[in-house]
Parts: sequence; C-alpha cells; structure tokens
Amino acid sequence: MSLNYDTLKSVFFKFDPETAHKIAEVAMIGANCVFPGSLSLLANKCVINDVRLQQNLLGSIYNNPIGIGGGFDKNATMFAALTALGFGYLEFGTFTPKAQPGNQKPRLFRLVEEESIQNAMGFNNDGSQKIKQRVEKLYPNVVPLWANIGKNKITPNEKAIEDYEVLVKDFSEICDAFVVNISSPNTPNLRDLQESEFITELFSKIKPLTKKPIILKISPDLSHEKAIKLSQSAVASGANGIIVSNTSIDYSLSNSPKLQNFGGLSGKVITQKSREIFKAVADELYGKTVLIACGGIDNAQEAYDRIKMGASLIQIFTSFIFKGPMICRDINEGLLKLLEADGYANISEAIGVDVRK
Repeated sequence: MSLNYDTLKSVFFKFDPETAHKIAEVAMIGANCVFPGSLSLLANKCVINDVRLQQNLLGSIYNNPIGIGGGFDKNATMFAALTALGFGYLEFGTFTPKAQPGNQKPRLFRLVEEESIQNAMGFNNDGSQKIKQRVEKLYPNVVPLWANIGKNKITPNEKAIEDYEVLVKDFSEICDAFVVNISSPNTPNLRDLQESEFITELFSKIKPLTKKPIILKISPDLSHEKAIKLSQSAVASGANGIIVSNTSIDYSLSNSPKLQNFGGLSGKVITQKSREIFKAVADELYGKTVLIACGGIDNAQEAYDRIKMGASLIQIFTSFIFKGPMICRDINEGLLKLLEADGYANISEAIGVDVRK
C-alpha cells in the first residue's frame, strides 16, 4: 500500500497543491458512485474497531482518537470517504457566515523535503448556508462531526462575535462540537482576538446558544505563559476543550520557506514547537478540560507521547497528505501495540500518565 501511495503521490505532487487537493476531493466524493461498494472495501482496510481505543468524550463516542483537522474538508463534502479512511472524528471548515474566496493565489506550497506545508488560504469556503444544506443531509454521521467556525475577512474585530453567534445558532443541531478558530494567521488581525477579555466575552455570548461542546484552538506562536492564561480563561468561561495548536508563523522552523511573512507552517517543521506548547498547557490544564493535540503528528509514537502528556484526542492534516490514506490505520495499530507494551487495557489509562507522575 505504501508503494502504491508513493506512486500516487508522485503523480499528485506534479500538480500545484490546490489542484491536487481538488482532484482528491472529487475522487472522494465520486468514489462510491463510480465504484459502488468501494467505500465499504476501503473501510474494511482502514477502520480499526478495538474497544481499547474507544472513549466517551464531549457527549459522543470516539472509536479511536485520530481526527482530521480543520482546513482539509472546508466545505463538508468528504464525510463518507474520510469516515471510511478510519478517522475517529471529522472537523469541517473553517467556514464563515458568508462565502468568501480566500486570499490571492498562489497561497499553498509544499515543503517536500521537510514533509510540511505553508498555507495562506484565508478561510476560503462556500459560506454557512451552502455548507449547512450539505451537513443537514448527513448528520448524524457514523463518527462525530466538529464544526470549525471563523469570522469573515470583511467583519471588523469589534463585530467578530456576531459572526460566531450566527454560526453557533445555525449549526447547533447538526454538529457534535464547535471549534472556535481565532488562531489562523491567514485572516488579517484575527490573532489579535487571542486575548482573555475577548475569549470571556465570546463564550458568554455563544455558550447560551448551544448545548454542544465548544472547543478553542490556539496558536503555537503564543508564549507558553500566554497560552496557559488564554486556555485557563477559556475553560473558566465555559470552553469544553482546547486544541493545541494551529499553524505557525515562525519561519525559522523551516530551512526553505517559500515566502517570508506569508501564511502558516504545518507538518514536521512544527512538531517540536507544537509538542512543547502542548506540554506547557497540559501541565496546567490536564484534568480540567479535554485537551486535543495537533501539529506535526505523523506516527503512533508521536501520538502516544502527546496522549501521555494529556491529550485525549489527536488531530492530523499535513501527515495525511505526505503519508497517505492508510495513516489512520497505521497510527491506531501502532497505538494498540504501545498500549499493550505498557500494560494498559484502554487508552484512557495512558492519557496524562506523564503529568500524573
């Protein structure tokens, strides 16, 4: 299978990244129509059903801890294929109230030697109403669905909360959790909202609008002290979880960034930075909220290390592109071996073990 994907990747990587992504999206949407039963065959190969990986979190059952991070399925078009590929949950978006084209192209680059990506997409999406029409037909899904919500580029920061309110109202009955995105570097001034005062006001407005969990996603570029303070403020204001972390604008992490001051880095180049800020936040917040680790995770050992640091769930994105469609199976099978080696009967026993020592 790895050889097959290496061959496929060599073809895909001849296209610019956005074109390749679109081809993959069309293939995922049409797979079952063109080849009836193909998704069932895929699921038989990719889905790992093992009670040792199962958790009851955030009001839902998670059959395994590996989710696809926001940005891959922006417009909620690939649920069936991504579920068949073995993900334990799916995050769609980031989407905004109004449709928007995103930033000027080219805005997405592969850093192939570093198995990383540099993107400045800018919340390009079909808008909440079109996305809502799609999700309504598919919810509830076999695995939990998280709605990653953001503000429109044209919405000034002083009115940002209104955008989040609209989206929470519209999607409250058709998702299993919300992810509040104020940490993307690709919408002007969005990261300025990463302040405790804004977080407190935002959650005071959106928490009464839904019974679904609301999760905050933070930047890896915050100081550890600020990341902890921001996360504490969010939890105190009603956040049910924290995702650490989004993409980084620390271009010194890459030996070959395509452009300076352009977009965010993801993939292997941010592994260490993301791991370190996750540990800082987890050391303070483990046991007080659900922690989700994201950033440069591409194998079972890295996922397991962050689980032991305090992560209940893991998110991948860039590694899915570089490692291929069997990555969920590979990570989950690896996690089962690591759990067995450490004598744990369930993944919940490993979560936070390093913090509890």
